[in-house]
Amino acid sequence: MRIGLAQLNTIVGDLAGNRQKIISAYQSLVAEGAELVVFPELVVCGYPPRDLLFKKRFVGDVEASFREIAQSIRNVPALIGTVTSNADGPGRGCFNAAAFCHEGKIVTVTHKCLLPTYDVFDEDRYFEPAEKPGVIMFAGKRIGVTICEDIWTHPMISTRRLYAGQDPVAQLADEHCDLMVNLSASPWHHGKGHVRQQLVMDAAKTLGCPVVYVNAVGGNDELIFDGRSVVANAKGEVTFGLAAFQEDLEVVNIDAHQPLLDRSFAQEDMKDIFDALVLGLRDYAHKSGFKRALVALSGGIDSALVAVIAAEALGSANLIGVSLPSSISSQHSRDDARQLAENLGIQFETIAIADAVQATEQALGPVFTGRKADVTEENIQARIRGVLMMAMSNKFGSLLLTTGNKSEIAVGYCTLYGDMAGGLAVISDVFKTQVYSLCRWINREREIIPVNTIEKPPSAELRPGQKDEDSLPPYDQLDAILHGYVEEGLSSRDLVDEGFDADVVKEIIRKVDLNEYKRKQAAPGLKITPLAFGVGRRIPIVQKYVS
Repeated sequence: MRIGLAQLNTIVGDLAGNRQKIISAYQSLVAEGAELVVFPELVVCGYPPRDLLFKKRFVGDVEASFREIAQSIRNVPALIGTVTSNADGPGRGCFNAAAFCHEGKIVTVTHKCLLPTYDVFDEDRYFEPAEKPGVIMFAGKRIGVTICEDIWTHPMISTRRLYAGQDPVAQLADEHCDLMVNLSASPWHHGKGHVRQQLVMDAAKTLGCPVVYVNAVGGNDELIFDGRSVVANAKGEVTFGLAAFQEDLEVVNIDAHQPLLDRSFAQEDMKDIFDALVLGLRDYAHKSGFKRALVALSGGIDSALVAVIAAEALGSANLIGVSLPSSISSQHSRDDARQLAENLGIQFETIAIADAVQATEQALGPVFTGRKADVTEENIQARIRGVLMMAMSNKFGSLLLTTGNKSEIAVGYCTLYGDMAGGLAVISDVFKTQVYSLCRWINREREIIPVNTIEKPPSAELRPGQKDEDSLPPYDQLDAILHGYVEEGLSSRDLVDEGFDADVVKEIIRKVDLNEYKRKQAAPGLKITPLAFGVGRRIPIVQKYVS
């Protein structure tokens, strides 16, 4: 059987645009000889629709759009991910569904069994689950249909415990399927691709039949979908893979005996992360209606990385870099910022802030009389920069990108209403050590980011001679502690048992907990790790638990 894989990048709620894209992809794959076309999960409305599902007309509008799509599915059938209403049965108001369409009609609709409620997922809030996966008959073959999470019950996946032993793949094993299809919208994070591939391979071995896995691609809010749709034969061998981080349409002959091309999972780590951030930024901007972006260039490594990602995502002609030197800013930082802008070919502006800082300090002088200068005066510089950058964003209709990394945001080394001001936090899920690795990878063939930017000691340059390590441990040590505390949920005792200094651990954890209020007010950030700040991590701001 020749199956068309439609790995599409849709926009949440753009029913007309998604419909046009689905029909166009279907027609292209049919013209290439597909005998069955498979689309991703919830492709009709985009994923994740979240509380749009609670709007009174939304589900009905999705169903109406899907009926139009079904009328365009003629001689060659298609499996399409959509939302259907649960008008008559008990439970929640709708289903996460896969619909089999043929000859202009909706022939069969099956529903998702396992509804994830961990990390960024909250599907149990919206959908009613099915008791078992569906099986459809076509061309004399029994085709098992699963949707995304339905295959995530492997022993190596801890979340399998959430479903009380229900295993849709095992249920299909009793159905003697000739093929299993999985419609997916599986968000990417670093290291996930190989896990996902293993799930597909093992499902094929369990069922003794080929498995076709079709994943969404693109950025929607903080989530990035990498595509990488994959096909495995009955022996559990990968025979085909689609492109990573881009739309792709391919027809695959699942009955072919010779191994086919697998081009999905061979990228090195830094390229994977870079491509993900570029896609996430591009889609966040374009799907929100922005064509241009702004970034404040301090001459430091974080703003340099954000600028490179933005230039790649939006084009150099659509990015403005702004230097905002104060009386404390070093000449080498100013030079590095200018050199970076020249290397990238972007517009570069300089707006000095010394006079604005002085005027602000003079205005506050009578109120601050008798008090020593401290972090308050440092933050004035950052907040004035934020005011100026937001003014430029408003005037030019450009998306302001924040430049804080995960390490800094974790411990509060960022200024609320200052360098945190902006519309998207591009590297807020990238640890500082990863920032350095990405920058060196970017410079692998030629110098794009000035070498001095990478090699000089990191500093916020908010007071003379300031360095990050004046008040933080070295970043390799800091990031290891943060990874354990934030992403693995380890306690201070656990971290000390791993060999970290007890006083350092205590201070870092104090800083992380203290700055939850800042992170709640931060711009949305692109997710690249298993646990990012934001929707996937919901820690109370006001709480007294000390681990």
